[in-house]
This record gives sequence, structure tokens and C-alpha cells, in this order.
Amino acid sequence: MRAPLKVVKRDGRVVDFDVSRIREAVRKAMASQGIVDERKLGKVVDTVVQRLAEKFGAEKIPHVEEIQDVVESSLMDHGLKEVAKAYILYRHERTRIREEKKRILGSDVVDEVDKRFSVNAIRLMASRYLLRDGQGRLLERPKQMFQRTAALIVIADILYNPLFFDLTASQQPSPEEEIDLAALEGRLGLGPSSNELEVRWNIHHLERLAALYNRLNKRGCMRKPLKEVVEYLQANPHAFYTNYRQYYDMMVDKRFLPNSPTLFNAGTVLGQLSACFVLDVDDDIISIMESAKEAALIFKSGGGVGINYSKLRPEGDVVASTGGVASGPVSFMRIIDTVTDVVKQGGRRRGANIGVLDISHPDVEKFIASKQSPGQFENFNISVMVKGDFWRHHESGEPYPLVNPRDGSVWKLVDPMKLLRLAAENAWRAADPGLLYHDNINRLNPLREIYGEINCVNPCGEQPLYPHESCNLGSVNLYEHLDSEKRAIDWEKLGKTVEAAVRFLDNVVDLTKHPTKEIEEMTLKTRRVGLGIMGLADMLYALRIPYNSEEGFETMSRVMEFIAYKAVETSAKLAAERGSFPDFHRSGWAKGKLPFQGFENGKSRLDWNALAEKASKGMRNSHLLTVAPTGSVSMLADVSSGLEPQFALVYRKEVSAGVFYYVDVEFERMLGSPAAPKEAVLKMVSENGGSVQGLETLPAEWRNVFVTALDIPWWDHLRAQHEIQQWVDASVSKTINMPSWVSVEDVLKAFIAAHRLGLKGVTVYRDGSKTAQVLVTPTHKRRAYAAATNNKTLELLKSLGVDVEHKVETIPSAPSTPTTCPACGSVHVVFQEGCQKCLDCGWSSCVIA
Repeated sequence: MRAPLKVVKRDGRVVDFDVSRIREAVRKAMASQGIVDERKLGKVVDTVVQRLAEKFGAEKIPHVEEIQDVVESSLMDHGLKEVAKAYILYRHERTRIREEKKRILGSDVVDEVDKRFSVNAIRLMASRYLLRDGQGRLLERPKQMFQRTAALIVIADILYNPLFFDLTASQQPSPEEEIDLAALEGRLGLGPSSNELEVRWNIHHLERLAALYNRLNKRGCMRKPLKEVVEYLQANPHAFYTNYRQYYDMMVDKRFLPNSPTLFNAGTVLGQLSACFVLDVDDDIISIMESAKEAALIFKSGGGVGINYSKLRPEGDVVASTGGVASGPVSFMRIIDTVTDVVKQGGRRRGANIGVLDISHPDVEKFIASKQSPGQFENFNISVMVKGDFWRHHESGEPYPLVNPRDGSVWKLVDPMKLLRLAAENAWRAADPGLLYHDNINRLNPLREIYGEINCVNPCGEQPLYPHESCNLGSVNLYEHLDSEKRAIDWEKLGKTVEAAVRFLDNVVDLTKHPTKEIEEMTLKTRRVGLGIMGLADMLYALRIPYNSEEGFETMSRVMEFIAYKAVETSAKLAAERGSFPDFHRSGWAKGKLPFQGFENGKSRLDWNALAEKASKGMRNSHLLTVAPTGSVSMLADVSSGLEPQFALVYRKEVSAGVFYYVDVEFERMLGSPAAPKEAVLKMVSENGGSVQGLETLPAEWRNVFVTALDIPWWDHLRAQHEIQQWVDASVSKTINMPSWVSVEDVLKAFIAAHRLGLKGVTVYRDGSKTAQVLVTPTHKRRAYAAATNNKTLELLKSLGVDVEHKVETIPSAPSTPTTCPACGSVHVVFQEGCQKCLDCGWSSCVIA
């Protein structure tokens, strides 16, 4: 007798019978009872298959519930009563999860995409990502959101295909055609065969297709009129279906996710896929008000802005046109702050900004202290741009000149050591300002000889940008690129994802609806994209490598180098297919220069010289790598954020239905099946601030491997950022988490060490400095780091002239009440990736996340 060939799912679909799903469910149930026995597992599965064959044969089609009944009885007959109980609990839990997903989505069924995402992820999608009508009713499900996004992204693949695209730009531009796009809506799309459409383009997709076609046509790059392109697609909906499925599958499989605005706005009237922008402001009222107008347009379209205010004359300076005195940069920041308050991003949330001021500006001391009072500039991060000459003064002790940008006159001289300490004191008290390192930002900038130096960054600091440039970002989920059997990284799978992700992001540059003409022009000139990572901490947990061990740092560096290598390789291929970014021949790339510190420092493991030769012939994108905040998208993927260590392995949430524990995905796997959680362990870890440190009843390996953000010394946070930055051509968004008891001296040394390590910026958060502590960890209780793993970080800092001593500071009174999440009201708001983030619902203060 043969086992069934098909199975009826709960939603009525008939799918292929897959014995591996039975094997995995039984394995989880056995693991939850501490049983790891492949031989016994095989026997149980064989019994299940045999009984299904006897009961149904190959012709009858069983329902999934009938199969699960057979699994239960087979476990009992093999003497695995406790495992059978665990399996029953597993079934009940799965039923509960299905019902909760149905409730959230307002649906009678849970489809194959809904099943891949956790309840938390589904709840987040429903609250922030899925489209709704005017009455607030959902218009789509997660599957349709990913289809809507992939259907837009593939349009660039179509128009750049040699069928239609001429790389030599030698075509006579076709006359502009009046095509009734509305008549094509829902009739044009993609599918697996010539007579089956899986996804249909809406009017917004078609408008972006026409816009890209027209731009390429004007350059003489289109071989066919738009009408013929449309006719081809009508006759051949399967021609680009594989490309579409590649983008769709990689999002649904959680291997890669773009920044939130892409998921929000792809295929919608807004159409704005980029996360954030940098604006310029000159020293006149017209420019100041123009920047406010541009910022409002950006907030409306779903983005955030960065502005360097250093061109503005200082407070007290003369204003010749009025005979009055200037109010200075800090006062003009209030204009953007107010605009942010009243304009929601894409109608979904308030915007986010960063205000930057050069350390040489006469108002820098006022700027440094501008966020000390509660309620001041709540829509701004602030950072001081530290120029290279400052460090020479800092080392020599020579007074540092603060210069009026209006006329270049020296306004006053300051003690550079006191000025840097002032920044450290304010960051220690209130988590602002951060520092940006101008020399590190520009030293390897491949566009420096074309556009000059970069003087500003996006709101979270991971993208140094020229005025009117945009961020087009996405993140590879490292946790989904593991070979679980071998407990190793699947390099082949990772390479394929990186290649597809770079193509995805390059397509975003062409298909986004830019908020202003100036932004469109600059974005198309540089074609900057930013591919980053998430799930690093969970990947290291799965590999059983401590985050802050030498092996951990080596693994981070190796992974980021591989991603960088594949990204550059893909961009060079894209240049051969589609053309280089416009100013490529004047860039550092064309001269064979690589914008990576790791290559410059001789730390490469791959053949970068050969790749540099390829890149010198053409690059599609001026910049390729970044590590951006992933607060919300990492919650969609159920993994740790960006390159950050996990903030808490377990934390407790009380709701009307009872008490729930949020558990890190890999820690949950270590515990066993989620259907049979070790309640006592979860309670113990939750009450320990989400950390396993000091819990001697737990295995030593757990305490060694499962380290969290506040278990780790601040210098190891800095080291992790350094290891990643080596292979990132833009910058990295990370919070250097510090316990409440650190001294101002610690912050000061972190600022100095970050510069000497080659970082492009640094953000410090001392626990309790901005809001009451939510999680009280062993590090806080002991006033000593709970997981000071043996490594070479302190040796590295010492070699750079930074000696670190353990010193407990007298702590000022911390805020008595915690910050509450503006989206869900939770008090589980933490600081990671340079942003505030809610652990419960995924809300983030960053526009990217």
C-alpha cells in the first residue's frame, strides 16, 4: 500500500503529502520532553506513514486533522505518552494561533502566507502595513501585500530586459503615446502560464511602468513603443513570472525584507518607497522656509529628513537686512520640529529627523544641551559633526576655534577637551547628542572628487548623504541562511539572496515616486542603495557562538565581507546589463579604489583585487551597504534587530486573556516545542530582566551563548560595530548600550575609541537616562557586567590609546515613569539601533524600521 499523495488543508486547498512536516512536528514534540533519538523518531514516522497507507491508500485524500489523529495514536503505541501529550498541546496551540490570526485579519481562513508569520507579525502587519479603506477595513492580507510589492519591483526587470532595452542608448525615442492605463488595470499582470494570472497590476503599478518607460525612452534606450511592450506582456504574462516569484518568495520566506516605506507604499497612490532624505539649508529665510516645505512633502510621503544647520549664522550675529540679531540654528530647528508634529508620515505616523551641527559652529554648546529638558525637540535626534581638525586640537590641547559661517571669523576659542566632555556629559544624562566623524565618513567616499564632502546623515545615521539624496534600504535575514542540520551558514543560499536583494533595491531607485524633483535627480545620479542585515544575534545563538567572543566578532566580519563582496559583484553585473550610475567614470570605483576599511586594512579573506578590476569597468550603484534599523521588519521576520544583540530573551506581557511570554526564537527552540514551553524557565528568565546570566540552575552553555544587550560591556558593543563597519561603504546604525552605573568617563572614552576604530558615527544610551528602566538585568543589580567574555577588545582599545577602567558613577535620579509606546501603550520601550523600539508591537521611532 502507498501513502496518500495529497492532503486537504484546513482552508480547503489540496496539496502534496509531505512526510517531512510530520517528522518535524514529532521531532519538536520529542524535543520538548528532552528526547533526541533519530532512530525512535524514524520508527514513529514509519508507523504513521504505514497506517495512513492502510487507511487511505494512494487514492483517498485525508484531511490534515485525520493525519494528526494518526500521529497521536502512533506516539501512544510507541510508549511515548508524554510526547503524545506534548503533541496534543501543540495541536491545541496551533488551533489557538490560527483562530487569533483569523480574528486579526477578519477572515474565515488562514492561508499559506499567514501560516509563515507569527501572531505578533500578523498583528503588526494589520496595524501598520496592510492597506485599508476609508472606514478602516482591511483591503488585503499579508500575501497580497507581498504580491503588491513584488509586482511593482519586477517592472524594472521587464523594461531593462534586452527585448526592450538598448544599453547603447542608440534608439530614436518613440513619440509619447496616450495609453489608457485605467483600461489595463486588472487585465495586465504575471502568471505561471500564458492563460493564468497570479497577480494583476493596478493603476499605480501601471503609472510607474509608464514613468520608467518614458524616462528610458527619452534617453534613447527603448527598442519598442510602450504600446508594443504592453501587447507583449498581455500575450506573455509568464515571461517575467520567475523574476516576480524570486522577489515575492524571498520576502515571504523572510530571507530579505525592504525598508517599511516600500511595503507601505508599493503599488499605492503615494508610491514613495524610500525611507529618508537629506535636505540643505542656506543662511537666508527663503532657504530655511523652503527646507520646511520640502520636509513637509517628505513627511507626507512617508519619509524622514536629516539637515545640517551649520551654514546658519550663530545666535546674536547681525542681520543686515533688518538691523536685528540672528536667533541661531537651534531656534530654526523648531520650525521642522513643528512641521513634524502636524504632518504624519503617509498618514501613518509622525516623521523623524536628525539635526546636525558642526563642532566648529559658535552655537555648538547650546546645540549639545538642546535636548536636556523633557519635551524639547522630541522629533529630532541630534548629532555633532566632528571635523578632522578637532582631533588634532584635542590631542595637543590647543584651543579650538569656533567659526562664524557667515564670514569665517573666529567667534571664540574653546578648550577641545572640555567641549568633548560636554557632549559626553549630555549624552550620559539624556542620550543626546551622538557624534558623527567627518573624516571617517569622507576618507573612502567614492564620490568625494565629484560632489565634495558629505556633511549630513539620515535620521538614524547609517546613511551619510549629499543634499537631496535618498535612502533605499533593505535587510538580509541572516537567521534564514543557516543549514540547521550542519549548524553552519549556508553560503550559497546567502549569496543568491544578496544578488536578488541588490537587484530589488536597484529597481526601487527606478520605481519609487520621489517627493521632489531635486531628490529624483540626485537619487538617479548616485543610485545609492543600502543592503543591510538583521537576525545576527539569532544566527550566532543558533551557531552556539557567544556574540562578544573572538569567534563571534570573526563571524560577524566574515559574513559582512561576504555580503559586501556579493553586492559589489552584483552591482558590476547590473552595470554591464543596465549601465553604470551617471558619474561612475569620475568616481573612486573607476580608479580601482574600494570604499571598504577592511580591504584598506588588509583584513580581507576574499579576492577583492580581482573584483576591484571588474568594478573599475562599471558599477550600477555608487554605494551598496549599510546596516539600518530594522525594528519593525525584524519583528515581521521574528528575529533580532540589525546587528544588535537581543535585548531580552524572555519578557512578560499581561493582557486581558492572561499572561504571555515573548521568547526569542532560538531560545525557544533550545527550550523545545513552543507548544510545551518550560514555564518555570520562562518565568525565571523574565524575572531576571530577560537574561540567563547568574541563573546557575540553567546549563552553562546557555549562559555562555545566550548573552543580551545589557550583559555585554559597552566596549564590545563598539567592537561589534567596528567589525561590521569594516565591510560597509555607508555607515551602521547601532546603540552602544550602557548600564545605568557607567561614568561620564565611559561615554567620553567610547566617543574617542569610536573615532579611532574608524566608525562613522556613534550613539550611546545609558540605561535609565531617558526613561525609567523597564528590564532590571543582572548587570544592573551587580553593578558589573554579567557577560564579560574573554576577548581582545580591551587590548585593541589600548593599542589605540584608550584605557578602560571599571568605575561606578553616582547615578542621578532616573525618570520615575517609563516611556510608553505611542502605538500600543506598552512600557517595553527600549533603545536599539539608534532608535526607540517597542518590544511588544514593533513600533519604532525610525522611519526605516
